[in-house]
Amino acid sequence: MSHSPASGFVDNYTPALLAQVSQLISGEFHVIVQAAGFEVSDWRVLSTLSEGKAISIGQLAQISVTKQPTVTRLLDRMEAQGYVKRIPHETDRRVTLVRITPQGQKLVSGLIKEARAHEERVLAPLGKAKAEELKTTLRLLLDLHRPPA
Repeated sequence: MSHSPASGFVDNYTPALLAQVSQLISGEFHVIVQAAGFEVSDWRVLSTLSEGKAISIGQLAQISVTKQPTVTRLLDRMEAQGYVKRIPHETDRRVTLVRITPQGQKLVSGLIKEARAHEERVLAPLGKAKAEELKTTLRLLLDLHRPPA
């Protein structure tokens, strides 16, 4: 495993490093997603919803790293296909929640298994402790910088 010398600004700039790692690792998995007949944006939305919890369209856009108007268009199509269901918010009529349907869950479940296997291959060289430390650190950074819901 070769490591590039860290001499320039972007070689030591955390946002640039995170973006590069995300692009490389996601790109590897996106090949699998597309080979399975999915669009990457569909995968991001359905995998975000895969826990079965209803979330707002705004949260869905943020977590799936997809612009909100794009998410809305994807949801229109996915709802027509029976993969997701929009639900009115109990107390705030301005908010629409989205939940995956059993049909959507079935569609995405195989890819989730493949995503977990891909993640395992990516993190294996780090060892379990370092991999968990990395995830903990990334979640902390998200918590510190994510705008309030």
